Amino acid sequence: MARRKRGPTVLITGASRGLGLEFSRQYAADGWRVIATCRQPKAAKALAAIKGDVRIRVLDVTDQAQVRSLARALKGEAIDLLFNNAGIYGPRKETFGQVDTEAWHQVFHVNVMGPMMIAEAFADHVARGERKTIIALTSMMGSIAENQSGGGYIYRSSKAALNMVIKGLSLSLKSRKISVVMLHPGWVRTDMGGASAHLGIEESVTAMRRLIAGLKPADSGRFFNYDGREIPW
Repeated sequence: MARRKRGPTVLITGASRGLGLEFSRQYAADGWRVIATCRQPKAAKALAAIKGDVRIRVLDVTDQAQVRSLARALKGEAIDLLFNNAGIYGPRKETFGQVDTEAWHQVFHVNVMGPMMIAEAFADHVARGERKTIIALTSMMGSIAENQSGGGYIYRSSKAALNMVIKGLSLSLKSRKISVVMLHPGWVRTDMGGASAHLGIEESVTAMRRLIAGLKPADSGRFFNYDGREIPW
């Protein structure tokens, strides 16, 4: 009997709910090996219910010791797609003159330092993969050119900083043939996006997966909307 070919592998951060959960579900349904990470695996009931080759691992992206420990545990494995999905918004009622600097630090820790630590820890794993792709879920709110309303200082600045980190990684990892791309998922009906958002989770993830599947090496370092439109810095 011919040995069944193993599917590609994706590692997803923040996989217990929202977009991360849907990415895990869709990739598993398509025969991918999914390494789904979250802070509290025991509480991730929806993630545990996904059928397919799904391994759930504990990971707080702000905990460098945990990040390095998981990288060591997966030593020797190839990761085709590394998906930096974990992120937080921060205070909702933040206004000029009332910016919470402690909250700002926490948002930067999750949204900026986390993806950088993940990329550093798993670059060797991605280099062993066939697809050699790192994706960071960013936001149009991180685009300076698109900022026409002001406000949102904490979240906007964290995503602008993340964009710069990812652009830098696209250059640092070019010699290893690793593509690094930023994606805006659209305004999605998640805990962060709220009930008024115009996009469903499944619709957004399906569109982003289609975009990811069609990425070329020349796209590394670019900033795309979920529908494939390039977003200005």
